[in-house]
Amino acid sequence: MIKGIGVDIIELDRIQHNVQQNSRFADRILTDTEKKMFAALTTSQRQAEYLAGRFAAKEAFSKAAGRGIGKLSFKNIEVTTDTYGAPVMDVCGYEDWNIFISITHSREYAVAQVVIEEKN
Repeated sequence: MIKGIGVDIIELDRIQHNVQQNSRFADRILTDTEKKMFAALTTSQRQAEYLAGRFAAKEAFSKAAGRGIGKLSFKNIEVTTDTYGAPVMDVCGYEDWNIFISITHSREYAVAQVVIEEKN
């Protein structure tokens, strides 16, 4: 049974601005595993897309779960990739839920959608 659906959109310029203004911005959003993937990206544009996608995905999850990021921590939500490169989300405390995620980017925006369902 579907328990929630969430979507979030973020401007890439906003993320780039936050990174330039606060060197610890990415540290607040990304888990250690995500930070390693972020650091391996070779251009600032690709890093902004990656960070914006993770930010949007974590916000979308909080909406699908019916909780705000204030009640969930960005660090408790991790987005990695499977062997095919598709995003996979793991959330501490939500292991009994199936989580489906999609992330996309354009020149200006990153968008993420999350659907959660109860495991049978």
